[in-house]
Amino acid sequence: MDDKTAELRDIFLDATDGEGTVTERQAERRGSLVDVDDPEVVDGRLHDLVVTMRERYDFETALEPAGYVRLIRGFYAGDDDDALAEAVGVDRETVLRARLDCHLVREDDDDTPAVEASRKRAVRANDRFRDAFAELLTDADLSGRLASDSREDGLREATEDIETNVSL
Repeated sequence: MDDKTAELRDIFLDATDGEGTVTERQAERRGSLVDVDDPEVVDGRLHDLVVTMRERYDFETALEPAGYVRLIRGFYAGDDDDALAEAVGVDRETVLRARLDCHLVREDDDDTPAVEASRKRAVRANDRFRDAFAELLTDADLSGRLASDSREDGLREATEDIETNVSL
């Protein structure tokens, strides 16, 4: 090995800390229609979103993040405020304030100042939190159906009318 090659080798080893490679794996996997998220993972992501929102906005309720996660899950499952109150273990008024904390405004909510303030906060945030909730809670069902349909119907239609004349 000449001096230049040895010098380059030393630089390479210093840069890679002796690992022998300079490439790294991606920290997070990209989504796939075949992958259905684990409910614990989804709850962890919802928890992180709630914590981020609580840091940015003044929440009106003292619910723990786990209570907000139950509320968000129930909201996207179509539960009304009475059902949400029972699931979270609080009164209906607390559920309304907690929903508004999370920018979860229903079409039929009254146009009270609190509701309007929540709508404005959601618009200022480009509905990013509400979109993130919806993405986490509505894609699993969709991806499961699409993935199973693609596995079942993959080649059935394409090979339906093919005549084979194979003699062995």
